[in-house]
Amino acid sequence: MKRIAWFAGLLVLAAPLSFAQATTWVSDQAHSEVDFSVSHLSISTVHGRFGKVNATVVYDQANIAKSSVKATIDINSVQTGEEGRDKHLKTADFFDAASFPAATFASTSVAKSGNGLVVRGNLTLHGITKPVTLTVEGPKGPVEGMDRKLHAGFEATTTISRTAFALGAKFPAAMVGDEIKLTIELDVAKQ
Repeated sequence: MKRIAWFAGLLVLAAPLSFAQATTWVSDQAHSEVDFSVSHLSISTVHGRFGKVNATVVYDQANIAKSSVKATIDINSVQTGEEGRDKHLKTADFFDAASFPAATFASTSVAKSGNGLVVRGNLTLHGITKPVTLTVEGPKGPVEGMDRKLHAGFEATTTISRTAFALGAKFPAAMVGDEIKLTIELDVAKQ
């Protein structure tokens, strides 16, 4: 009986150590996306999404600064609810998906901020790389998913300049707003 109690005590002491180490999490394709919104004619807002996001999060709860994020967004997965507009967005007028089929993000720093995180990194979009700062809520969870893996959730927001990435250069800001608000929803599974 003493051996069982000793072993149980050892497990209780070791449990926090497993969370103190860096863990790798990979996005669940069915539950991750990048949403965007942009002003149209200064009177309405167009919403869309990129439904194919591959992300890897290395999360170190004990030392958040050692955490990192890498993501690839499939530009051809753009959807706005209007087929003609989706096709136009893929042309050289905007994303030029034939030449630039993916956008990428690689973090340069991760820091704790209140109940969330601030993730700084480089976004490469339309062949142009610019620094961006993500305000992140999370991690939420972890909870066990249907795949029997632990899943956690992150929601990140930022605003980028359309013209800084040479998107829709021939369209004035009065027609297509310059500010694009991004919301990144990630459901990630522990590897």
